[in-house]
Amino acid sequence: MLQSNTLKEKAKKAKEKKAALGKDIELEKFEREETGEHEEIESLEELPQKTKNSLLKVGVDPTGEGRVGSFMQLDQSKICSTCSSQNIEMMGIQQAMDKYNWLKDYMWNAVSVDTDKYTAEAALGEPGGYFIRSLPGTKEVFPIQACMFIGDQNVRQTAHNIVVAEENSELHIITGCSTGSDVQSALHIGVSEFYIKKGAKITFTMVHNWAEQVEVRPRTGIVLDDDATYINNYILTSPVKTIQSYPTAYCKGENSRVLFQSIMGGQKDSIMDTGTRAILTGKNSSAEMITRAVSKDQSQLYTRGHLAGQSQEVKGHLECMGLVLSDESMIYSVPELEGSATNLELSHEAAVGKIAEEEVLYLMSRGFTEEEAASMIVRGFLSMDITGLPPELAAETKRMLDLSLQGM
Repeated sequence: MLQSNTLKEKAKKAKEKKAALGKDIELEKFEREETGEHEEIESLEELPQKTKNSLLKVGVDPTGEGRVGSFMQLDQSKICSTCSSQNIEMMGIQQAMDKYNWLKDYMWNAVSVDTDKYTAEAALGEPGGYFIRSLPGTKEVFPIQACMFIGDQNVRQTAHNIVVAEENSELHIITGCSTGSDVQSALHIGVSEFYIKKGAKITFTMVHNWAEQVEVRPRTGIVLDDDATYINNYILTSPVKTIQSYPTAYCKGENSRVLFQSIMGGQKDSIMDTGTRAILTGKNSSAEMITRAVSKDQSQLYTRGHLAGQSQEVKGHLECMGLVLSDESMIYSVPELEGSATNLELSHEAAVGKIAEEEVLYLMSRGFTEEEAASMIVRGFLSMDITGLPPELAAETKRMLDLSLQGM
């Protein structure tokens, strides 16, 4: 109880603390909703058809085909949590806190509760989010799917997710975030903490498809032990008012490894400020960050990357490639390398340019219009190979990416 009270006090002191990056948001413009406002369902197939259509766009299959479990939070209510695998535990975060007293030892260790006003809001508001845990020595081939969905106008949705991969386990998660077709404005705050034990592996694929006036503030931390692996795939190609995200991986264990792969497509007047950071402290730990970004219309894209090598024999590479498609849009790439040990290798590569005219002319000579040719080039540029996944999951991720790029 003492620890909980201390965290609450720290959160209260940060209630007005602006984030280091991104536009400040007046939280009071959005309404808090109590948990339990929406009734629970036994299956995602019970959802209205238009909601199921929205889920499919972010890789969440209401039928559950090819999935071992499904979780859904609607506004601030957990409405569905099912899991058929004996290798995985999944439930709402409040249920998990009631069941496991030890879970409090994980809360707010990978992400500080007083990082900014958004983490403070997640700590002080109505409880939301999920708990997922893979049991020691288990390897589940098929993924768990989770969805954060906003169904009401001007909702202030918060979630605090805890994911634990026990020793020598393997866990795959697909998460999709979306809004109802009649929702114009809302706020989503999502705190996610990943704890990957010795020899364990997590692949986490996230697809965002928000409404044009939604503000999004994820806060993510990942802690890796010896021989642990974390692979993160992030896809956002639909319009959003603003998003600011900078997940940080702490490679504390020897031979720990992290791979971030991000695909960003800026449209209309979206402001996307996203990045990834890896702190390499474990001997022979490594990180790779790959970003593909395209800006069009009046969108603004900030792509950040930070590699910090703090011990011997660590390696890291940061790569960001961008295409600017309109004079009213922009891409601002910020790569950072920080070395504080003698025997390490850190590198970065960044380039921002335009579509090659000769490529457009070639496709036009093959019968395509100029607009069709440009669209094909953009989609090919963003369709980078997603590596590190089992064949079944790689095919599903490719399908999700192709679906997301249809509007580009």
